[in-house]
Amino acid sequence: MKLSKKLISSFSSLIIVSIIIISIISNTMINNRFENYLIKEQEDKFEEIYKVINDLYTNNNFKLDPMELKHYALAEDINIIIQDIDGNIQYNSSTAMGMMGNGMGMGNGHMGRHHSMGGRNISEGEYVEKSYPLSIDNTNVGYLIIGYIDNAYLTESAVLFKNTLWKSFIISGLITVLISFLVSIVLSKKLTIPLIKIRNTANEIQSGNLSAYSTIDTDVKEILELSSSLNYLGTTLAEQENIRKRYASDISHELRTPLTTLKSHIEAIMDGVWEPTKDHLSILMSEITRLSNLVDDLKDSFNAEEYNINLEKSKFNISLELKDILTSFIPLYHQKGYRITSSIEDNIEIFMDKDKFSQVINNLLSNSLNYLRDNGEVFVELKKVNNRLIISIEDNGIGIKKESLPLIFNRFYRVDTSRDKATGGTGLGLPIVKSIVEAHGGSISVESEYGKGTKFILKFPLISKN
Repeated sequence: MKLSKKLISSFSSLIIVSIIIISIISNTMINNRFENYLIKEQEDKFEEIYKVINDLYTNNNFKLDPMELKHYALAEDINIIIQDIDGNIQYNSSTAMGMMGNGMGMGNGHMGRHHSMGGRNISEGEYVEKSYPLSIDNTNVGYLIIGYIDNAYLTESAVLFKNTLWKSFIISGLITVLISFLVSIVLSKKLTIPLIKIRNTANEIQSGNLSAYSTIDTDVKEILELSSSLNYLGTTLAEQENIRKRYASDISHELRTPLTTLKSHIEAIMDGVWEPTKDHLSILMSEITRLSNLVDDLKDSFNAEEYNINLEKSKFNISLELKDILTSFIPLYHQKGYRITSSIEDNIEIFMDKDKFSQVINNLLSNSLNYLRDNGEVFVELKKVNNRLIISIEDNGIGIKKESLPLIFNRFYRVDTSRDKATGGTGLGLPIVKSIVEAHGGSISVESEYGKGTKFILKFPLISKN
């Protein structure tokens, strides 16, 4: 079943069931309250009748006018019977209508269901009687018996009110169901149309169109987030696909260059063009070394997660280690007319893989060396801030363009392709550095302004060995 139909069906069913339940409960409660109210009104009326007749009966020396009694009974639509203290009938509104003389009185205090009272056919209810004591100064002198139909309180007006109430519930329910059905249609379209667009975009991405983009117009936050997530997924997949293609091209190129050199040199030796001299073999060895280093870098790059397993951590003085590394680089920098300066806080100990740390610093210093200009300088700082170790390596080299900054940690990415190839770079150094840093629970970030220089910032947690 389609989502739109399911929403309409579910919403309408819920509304219909709710309306039926509410209508039944409301109608039952209102009718019960209304009937209780009518019964209470009837009882209050009987109390008033009793008080009036008690006063008339006792104040007139136990005598009542039969015709007045008759009219009173007709007006109130009841039967009035007066009995003396011994139970003998003194007055009867029914016999006052001509029934006493022929023996059809109510001396036994009962009346049939089909008795006509005041001209009203009472076959629609049971005839019942209610007795009240007639008294003078708390002395019982007789009884007032009021006969009435048990549902006499349900007058035509009351029945009309109840029927109207029930009809109003039915009409209101039908109108509500119709409105809810229309609302459910509008709501389902509002929800499903954006979802259909998102589904179509997902299908396009699945079929290979990674440039597909979902544009929807809705105020539903969850759907907007879903659309945004899908667009992000498509963009990420497109980027990954481009990276994958570039990886394949770069790997092919990087492997082809040393292999082509090796092949051409070996063919030249085999054809007798070259003699297998030490110089020629040295060239072959350098290409083999380059190829071996490339394979190692690829292995380290694509299996960087292994650093979490193979880290050989130990506690050491990182201040001394960093000074030693800088000392080893000073001659390389001086050969090109560059300088290394530093500000290293003394006696900082840390628990991490010493060799991997050296690999990180060596890579960053080598990068700076390759991209410095005349009067080039690198400044290295080591300090401890709030239980965190911070290392910064800042140079005044050529810098990195703003659009390249988010990409420098991607495999094979080169800021300057021609320059990197000239220096033998593979575009794998920084991804490996990032993997090592993160494997130690640290982070690496870069700040750079093109033409002015670059600054790498490393942060490590200061964790001591237990």
